[in-house]
Amino acid sequence: MNESNVPEEIAENAISPNIDPPKDSKAIRPEPSNLFEKNPIDLDALRTLEGQNILKAGQFSFEQVTELCKLAAVLEKIEIWPFHPLDGKIVVTAFFEASTRTRTSFESSILRLDGKVISITDGKSTGQAKGESLADIGEMFNAYADLVVMRHTETDAPDQILENLRIPLINAGNGSGEHPTQALADWYALLKWRPELASPRVEGDPRMNLGILGTPGSMRAVKSFLLMALLFKDHIGKVTVISEMADPFGEEVTQQLTEADIDYEVSNDVREHLPELDVIYMNSIAFLGDSYKKMDSRFKLTSKSPIKDSAVILHPLARLDELDTSLDKTPHNLYFSQAHGAVFIRQALLMAVLGRLKALPNLIDLGHMTSS
Repeated sequence: MNESNVPEEIAENAISPNIDPPKDSKAIRPEPSNLFEKNPIDLDALRTLEGQNILKAGQFSFEQVTELCKLAAVLEKIEIWPFHPLDGKIVVTAFFEASTRTRTSFESSILRLDGKVISITDGKSTGQAKGESLADIGEMFNAYADLVVMRHTETDAPDQILENLRIPLINAGNGSGEHPTQALADWYALLKWRPELASPRVEGDPRMNLGILGTPGSMRAVKSFLLMALLFKDHIGKVTVISEMADPFGEEVTQQLTEADIDYEVSNDVREHLPELDVIYMNSIAFLGDSYKKMDSRFKLTSKSPIKDSAVILHPLARLDELDTSLDKTPHNLYFSQAHGAVFIRQALLMAVLGRLKALPNLIDLGHMTSS
């Protein structure tokens, strides 16, 4: 970032977040400013998210995702709390299902924006444990907060709480449904790695071959990543889904892939396809009703796997044995950067949904933002 273009009060608060890899590591940590310095942020595209429920990856437009990522890149370069963007706002983080990264990432995002958090870390501590409906809980939340972030084991949980909830809801994972903010974190990592993805493809530019190790039909993070990938289809040459299931998609995802007219195939042979993939997205856990299922050990990746030299790996974490630690210090590791960036993309989303972009008037010049 060229500090000569940064307002003095912002330059004074510029930081280098302590998320660099160890000195002996070759893991990738893309420079955030590469995403916004030559590509102005359009705040008007972000204002369209104000007051919206964030339920599915497919609800976003290409412009909304890319502008959120560019704003996240700006937020990653500065210390944001002195501007108090969420001052006076209260967010309920209602996690009826266990979570480490997603809950703490959201709560860190809120607190670093100077918002307040009401944290529910266990569904057993709510009235639902006594039989109270999610619809009634939603009615109560209207009086307690300005926004709700909810994770739940039931796929239709967002529909249930929205019967009465009138403040914005952000879906942080609903059973085998979706995990839209994880998809935003995934694509934020990819856009920092390849900033050209944030612009319409120029004829002649190479297309990425995208590989997915998992089952979109029952892995919500995988599903949301794939559905958001459809927004970037002009940059993608082919999608290869490697799964132990003959039909890993389900009817809804298959329909959307068909409508997007994207080239894709399904395989159960990992080693055959690894050498041709530019991006490998993997997960370990499938949610099946009320239990979890590990991905078959045949799909395990190590530093000895035949991975293309320039390829990167994404993983929403937590991992089991499918992603070997021998890859952690290699240039294939984009997954730690992916995890660290989740705080900043969620900050950008919270500011947009809660209508607090105007809380940063002195930030307009940073990153050459544009606003009509």
